[in-house]
Amino acid sequence: MNAALKSWVDECAALCKPDHVVWCDGSESENTRLIDEMLASGVLSKLNDAYPNSYLHRSNPNDVARTEHLTFICSKSKDDAGPNNYWMSPEDGKAKLVGLYAGCMKGRTMYVVPYLMGPAGSPSSKVGIEITDSPYVVVNMRIMTRMGEVALRQLGHSSEFVKGLHSLGDLSPDRRFIMHFPEERLIWSIGSGYGGNALLGKKCFALRIASTQARDEGWFAEHMLIVGIENPKGETTYVAAAFPSACGKTNLAMLVPPASQKGWKVWTVGDDIAWMRVGPDGRLWAINPEAGFFGVAPGTGSKTNPNAMASLKKDSIFTNVAVTKDGMPWWEGIDGPVPESLTDWKGNPWAKGSTEKAAHPNARFTAPAHQCPSISPKWEDPQGVPISAIIFGGRRARTAPLVYQARDWNHGVYVGASVASETTAAQTGAVGVVRRDPMAMLPFCGYNMGDYFSHWLRMGTRMKAPPKVFHVNWFRQDAAGKFVWPGFGENLRVLRWVIDRCHGEGAAVESPIGWLPSPGGVDMSGLNLDPALQSDLFAVDKGEWKAEAENVAEFFAKFGDRLPAEMENQRKTLLARLG
Repeated sequence: MNAALKSWVDECAALCKPDHVVWCDGSESENTRLIDEMLASGVLSKLNDAYPNSYLHRSNPNDVARTEHLTFICSKSKDDAGPNNYWMSPEDGKAKLVGLYAGCMKGRTMYVVPYLMGPAGSPSSKVGIEITDSPYVVVNMRIMTRMGEVALRQLGHSSEFVKGLHSLGDLSPDRRFIMHFPEERLIWSIGSGYGGNALLGKKCFALRIASTQARDEGWFAEHMLIVGIENPKGETTYVAAAFPSACGKTNLAMLVPPASQKGWKVWTVGDDIAWMRVGPDGRLWAINPEAGFFGVAPGTGSKTNPNAMASLKKDSIFTNVAVTKDGMPWWEGIDGPVPESLTDWKGNPWAKGSTEKAAHPNARFTAPAHQCPSISPKWEDPQGVPISAIIFGGRRARTAPLVYQARDWNHGVYVGASVASETTAAQTGAVGVVRRDPMAMLPFCGYNMGDYFSHWLRMGTRMKAPPKVFHVNWFRQDAAGKFVWPGFGENLRVLRWVIDRCHGEGAAVESPIGWLPSPGGVDMSGLNLDPALQSDLFAVDKGEWKAEAENVAEFFAKFGDRLPAEMENQRKTLLARLG
């Protein structure tokens, strides 16, 4: 028994006072027992046998999403948390939560969940321990991580593990907090059973705590997908990409090449998080720390993401989806006609034509990554995969062209730092408001984002061959407000130009914002796009970009003297190039 681990578990048990303490081993028999117990208690419901070993969970209606305003970084200094985080002092955070944890597991079982983030045996992998009173969390963690004995073997007698204490509490929003103590590598979460707040290996560890570890140890923990793109010759180039929400991240991670792109394959290494280190060869190498997908169900169908649909056909858990009369999971955007009647995500009758959504807009599926048809043969490689390109993307009606390449690494950091999307009607009543989300990490960076930009700049000096950096925008609109680019599988056409540029090929022309594809650089054959619209996809309006630079200045000002001077230098240099 690991002495440091046993001591901490005893400490948590003394505080929370559970009736029983169970050490989870991650076995099939343990998983079956927990599922049977939840079926008996009504926490889970069995789905139709068309989805073997798959189950429905309905969460409390007040507990259906991440609660950013109740998520705190409890660093010793407020400035270390930065304006991008809600801050509370470690002393105040613990004082607030100790009272809530006291006796919170009376009448319940405390589960000790050892889990490994990353492939077994990888020097890039790290161990976490989550203590929870939710069996739903345990079975989800078994899908999302390498759980149980494999984690304890990797840990050995080391005291280096991330500690996570989670309790459902009474699920009251008034007593709901997600606290991160970065200096202690500690997470405390109470009052929520929702995945992003309760599956502590995901955003809490793999991004917020890991980003601080990465800063301290000299690597990257990023909110990025990882894909391998194989050409007809059998050569694979690996790319990492960061996109804010509603920008097509999961679809790109599981992209299916269209018929026009014969001989090309896309391999999924990860759909959400990338941990990246500089290898002995001076290149950046990435692993996917997760073992499953925690995907948004609404909008997912065989047309938008056939690989995701195949991934969740068995051994999956569905949360807050609707259910058909014969026990099939259903959500807006799934294949087939809308049924006349359903049971909605709250368990109430639902009729076709209702103004209410049948599935919650943030309904989820938890599915094993190995079930994805496009899963990469390298996804469990302990060394990871070498990253040739980093792609940032946003949702812009105009301004940003379909694709452009940063001039060098430091310019690429500026491009990532200035990533933005425009709000849609689904997000807010105000359409077209520009929201900055640097590197798609704004809600997940566990420290001051000004320091985060400095870390990116430092990492560039450590790489002999840093990845080339690109920006894409699949959402450019014409004068009538219609999307110009078809998107989805056709995005491979853009990725091919990106890969060509990584290998010293691909025709490009210089512009004030970076390198743009030369006419014909992106294959447009068979798309039937009007030549004028094709040209407009790559247009750079200097007036719009000057306004963009001024907007970036306002955003950068939030970080005060923690903003590295190079970021402002890059912004002013851009303005000078714009004339």
